[in-house]
Amino acid sequence: MATAKSFSTPILFISFLLLASCLSSASETKIKANVTIANGLAYGFYRYICPQVEVLVRSYLRQVFSRDVGQAAGLLRLHAHDCFVQGCDGSVLLDRSIERTELPNLSLRPQSFQIIEALRQIIHSRCGRVVSCSDILTLAARDSVFFTGGPDYAVPLGRRDGVTFPRPNQTFEDLVAPFAKTTEILTKFARKNLNAVDSVALSGAHTIGIGHCDSFKERIFPNRDPTMEISFFNRLRQVCPAPETDAATWLDIRSPNRFDNLYFVDLMNRQGVFTSDQDLFEDPRTRGIVVSFASRQRLFFKNFAVAMTKMGIVDVLTDAQGEIRARCNVRNSDNINDLESVVEKDMGSSSAMI
Repeated sequence: MATAKSFSTPILFISFLLLASCLSSASETKIKANVTIANGLAYGFYRYICPQVEVLVRSYLRQVFSRDVGQAAGLLRLHAHDCFVQGCDGSVLLDRSIERTELPNLSLRPQSFQIIEALRQIIHSRCGRVVSCSDILTLAARDSVFFTGGPDYAVPLGRRDGVTFPRPNQTFEDLVAPFAKTTEILTKFARKNLNAVDSVALSGAHTIGIGHCDSFKERIFPNRDPTMEISFFNRLRQVCPAPETDAATWLDIRSPNRFDNLYFVDLMNRQGVFTSDQDLFEDPRTRGIVVSFASRQRLFFKNFAVAMTKMGIVDVLTDAQGEIRARCNVRNSDNINDLESVVEKDMGSSSAMI
């Protein structure tokens, strides 16, 4: 498996970040976005039926990130890919969905799916089957931001899990490719009722995570993209000496495992990895937003919390529109069908023995 190669910028001590996060008061007020939420969602939705759900998620993820903080970026990306394709319904978690096998989702981390299922088992063992997988994924994404140093924000809950699969090629239609220009980014985000500020803020999630050579090779082969700073180009060519190289690099060279605003500083220095990153600074429609976020981290955090809340309510299912899955990777109807198939097979075997 490709691993990210570090540049000369020292990596911050992750244990310190986790300790700082843990020392934050549990009662500290979270950022609450001034956003109209979908009918059926509510802040404190599980107050009476599973009041400990957020504590359970945060406690488990603290353990996960203490072992491998890189999983935070994987969970954040999984949530975004879920919401942009058919809404935040947990469809990306389904094993049988074509969504999982299409190119844009092939690089989703297998561990991310395992973490969500582990969380479901913990929560359902404590509260019963009352919390949806899509809500668990939403909380995991929020806490991935929190534990890496980003804002802590309130999320409305009450989503139901989807029972339908996206249509073929929907991932290509809805997700932003790493080689996309700003016009395409703004267009795809607008379809989800996300504006230019939301688009730039959500792109700031690339302050953590990695990018594979195949995702930015057109910027360094055969020649340097003119919007890329020369020393940064030379460093990327060291990581990816050939177009077919299977390697990865940090998306934010200044603080790769810390959620902060230095990603935007990277863009101003023309050190963005993807075209979809760097073009946000090159395009006059979004350059001012990049500059404002680069100079004011608190502003970025506030707008990121708003944008995540808006993204998290895209085309959600509530109440009878969906279900609460017994397993995050399988629809309940498929669970029943699989069980019936096993029973029929066992009965057939028994009959043959008579």
